Amino acid sequence: MIVALGRRRARLDDAESGMVTAFVVIFTLALVLMAGLVLDGGLALAAKVQAIDDAQAAARSGAQAIDIPTYRASGQITLDPAQATADAERYLAAAGRTGTVSVSGEQVTVTVTITQPTQILDLAGIDHLTETGTGTATAEQGNG
Repeated sequence: MIVALGRRRARLDDAESGMVTAFVVIFTLALVLMAGLVLDGGLALAAKVQAIDDAQAAARSGAQAIDIPTYRASGQITLDPAQATADAERYLAAAGRTGTVSVSGEQVTVTVTITQPTQILDLAGIDHLTETGTGTATAEQGNG
């Protein structure tokens, strides 16, 4: 009877051999992907914040391109669209970024796109994350 129980137990052990290995492999992959989400997600969030900061600063730079002759003649604040675009693009170039600049009336809108390479998610086939930030500035006359 003891011999029969030993044989049954040996058959059960043979049927379950390798189950722990598969579990460990799957669990390890899940942990690596979670670490990738945390690390690469943090880097993507930082890239998003940087894109917004650069876009806002470039828009402020462009919104300072006041059409001086018009202001002197009428006291009206208007932007020189070509100069505003050039100033915003110059700021982006100095910051090492690329983006689009549009001038509409007294507003300058800048959109910056940053491609953030991934560190860990590259193992899962995601080699980069793209983040976009937009900033708008309006030319206004201060109250002194």
